[in-house]
Amino acid sequence: MIAIFSRIKMNRKQVISVVLFILLSTIAQMMIPMMISLMINDGVSGNNMTLIIVLALAMIGCAVLACVLSVISAGISASITTKFSADLRKEIFHKVESFSAVEIDRFGTSSLITRNTADVTQIQTFLSMAFRLGLLAPMMTGVGLVLCLLTAGRVSIVLMISIPILILGIALLTIAASRYSVKLRRKIDDINELFLEALEGVRVIRAFNRQGHEMGRFKKTNEETADISRKSIMMSGALMPIVQALFGITSVAALLVGTYLVIHTGLEVGTLVSAIQYISLILVGIILLSIVIGMFPDTYACMKRIGEVLETDAVITDSEKEGKEVSCHGTVEYRNVTFAYPGATEPVIKGISFVSKPGETTAIIGRTGCGKSSIVKLIPRLYDTTFGDILVDGVNVRDYKLEDLRNRIGYVPQKNVLFSGDIAGNMNFGDENGAEEDWKEALRISCSEEFVEKKEGVYHAPVSQGGTNFSGGQRQRLAIARAVMKKPEIYIFDDSFSALDMKTDKQVRQNLKESMGDATMIVIAERVNTIMDATRILVLENGEVVGQGTHKELLKSCKLYREIAEIQLGEEEVKNELESA
Repeated sequence: MIAIFSRIKMNRKQVISVVLFILLSTIAQMMIPMMISLMINDGVSGNNMTLIIVLALAMIGCAVLACVLSVISAGISASITTKFSADLRKEIFHKVESFSAVEIDRFGTSSLITRNTADVTQIQTFLSMAFRLGLLAPMMTGVGLVLCLLTAGRVSIVLMISIPILILGIALLTIAASRYSVKLRRKIDDINELFLEALEGVRVIRAFNRQGHEMGRFKKTNEETADISRKSIMMSGALMPIVQALFGITSVAALLVGTYLVIHTGLEVGTLVSAIQYISLILVGIILLSIVIGMFPDTYACMKRIGEVLETDAVITDSEKEGKEVSCHGTVEYRNVTFAYPGATEPVIKGISFVSKPGETTAIIGRTGCGKSSIVKLIPRLYDTTFGDILVDGVNVRDYKLEDLRNRIGYVPQKNVLFSGDIAGNMNFGDENGAEEDWKEALRISCSEEFVEKKEGVYHAPVSQGGTNFSGGQRQRLAIARAVMKKPEIYIFDDSFSALDMKTDKQVRQNLKESMGDATMIVIAERVNTIMDATRILVLENGEVVGQGTHKELLKSCKLYREIAEIQLGEEEVKNELESA
């Protein structure tokens, strides 16, 4: 809670206005029983019709005034809570945007989505109820107690017993319910994760006829969630019956005590009626408060979860050092780099060292899962090295401002992500000031113009979420075009040609070579054809470099590279290349 309210401030003037309007509304409402007492004691008993009419009009005026003040307070509280929730969502989004991959992996995508949607909505609903009922209830109780003591103090002795019992019961049930609320939110995260996996992997699930298996997984988690939810609802649900039972018992007790006082002490009937009404309003106030308190366990769990996000600091942050002047541009150097993912027992890459200079292409190849992609994720600091150093333009990447470092890099990830909007909007991720000429050139280089120009709207053709209205190869080429738009010093292609046919692959690489100038290129590839012309090729096995050199050098010196080449190019082709070398 502290993490939230220390960052998101409410407008004090609006909060004070709500409190004031609700207080005035409560006072106006609480004046009605007092007027009823005067009407019965002085008007009816004294047969004073004028007084009855005046008091009736006054009661109508109080009722209307209370209604108007309540509507005004509701409008102001709505403004406060909606702005609070909007600011909170913005704060969470900005925080998540600052996270490195480490924090994203730690929380999980589905959990972060839930925290910024359902959890914030729960907090907004609670705050709305707290402003409307949470403020009204104690004011009704407080003002009612004062007026009840002033008008019929002896009748109110019943409340001295019932109110402590009510408070104790509410406290115990709230504490019990809060235990289940935290567990329930975690289970909702699990359900969202399973549902998200099912949506993203629906084609694979159907292709392997695993619908039954996935339904079983979902059913198990759903049943566990339902069980926890049932227990939580039972705890919260027990609150209202207990309050209602005490409400009835207290009303009857007050009526019995009041009747006794009327008969034996001469207490006026009008005073008894007003006292009973005040006691009813006090108990209604407690019921309203119990409704708000009943929502608190879930809200507390949501606040705690959001607080975890807001209080988590990214492990990868801007350097506090002043930016240094660099003497070279586009040079990438790895110095004995070792890296392990958080929580892993073994490093995924070990002792990697190489230098890639401007105008050069460094390619990395190896079996699946050998750590190729992990190497390039360290350059833009998606993760930080465990040991060793990476230098860009002669400066350790840890000494850069993140924005400055990433401005030097054009990165095409293994999973090609396009954003909803249009093609031009995706191109301008690389250069926000890009114009039609820039789009045309970038699409030409990536061999994308052939399908983009056929689209209705051309550069402004719509792109659905994730780019699902494009094929895999088209998405890959658009992702390459987006990186080209940036005109960076360093290009990183993480298996970015895998969905292209051989002819398109060759043409894209040729276009890149002609247009990149002195930029450095680092390419992760599965196909030997893609990297044959590279300045240097690193061959990885189990996270270690087992070979380094040109294509022909590696055919002679590296057994693993030769095996890969023979499988892809054919033994005869490799044999001919070795003989010609």
